[in-house]
Amino acid sequence: MSEKAEEGLFLAGGMTLIPTLKLRLTSPSALIDLSDLADLKGIRQEQNMLIIGAMTNHTQVAAAPEIRNMLPALSDLAESIGDPQVRNRGTIGGSISNADPAADYPAAVLGLGATVQTNSRSIDADSFFTGLFETSLKRNELVIEVCFPIPKRAAYIKFPNPASRYAVVGVMVAEHEDGIRVAVTGAGPNVFRVHEMEQALEANFSPEVIEDISVSVDSLNEDVHASAEYRAHLIKVLAKRVIAAII
Repeated sequence: MSEKAEEGLFLAGGMTLIPTLKLRLTSPSALIDLSDLADLKGIRQEQNMLIIGAMTNHTQVAAAPEIRNMLPALSDLAESIGDPQVRNRGTIGGSISNADPAADYPAAVLGLGATVQTNSRSIDADSFFTGLFETSLKRNELVIEVCFPIPKRAAYIKFPNPASRYAVVGVMVAEHEDGIRVAVTGAGPNVFRVHEMEQALEANFSPEVIEDISVSVDSLNEDVHASAEYRAHLIKVLAKRVIAAII
């Protein structure tokens, strides 16, 4: 990176960065446009893994035959993002690097136990998202691709904000060879797993087993869209619907 770009920012789809610039909330010394880097685009299968380049947009993820056939939960998730304009510009790498607490892809990365490959290392899903708009990415570290293991079964359902299509609450449930993962986006300041639900589902994969599980409201978001109590209620309702959908 040149001296002039020491305070530069990477530009992927620009779905968050461009509005941020318009509002004068950030003033980078330069924008490093990634759109012409062909090596960051594309989808491929390697053994029991689907690997998606960071600059692959949401429409491409939703439409890819290999994803529709082998990991339809991810295809459905991508198709539910925003509107056609957003889906044709936004990228998977940009979305997870931004780590918006109401974005959909973080639920897929965490719920499917993905690995994020950067220009310098591999980061497992449980270590990648660290807080509100925060990840474990270091300065000038760039996401290259995201590697998704193909689960035995998985699904994603969200309760969308009717205007933005962001998740008021979104739940991904996935059964893997080594266990079950339940990931929630939209409900808190960071995507998170519900370990109590995971343990119950490993014993009996049915909607009924989570009926008596209560979700704490202590760390959930409360805003004009929904109270913390309502979000806690939605987590259980959506989890039950996801489980019923893939039994």
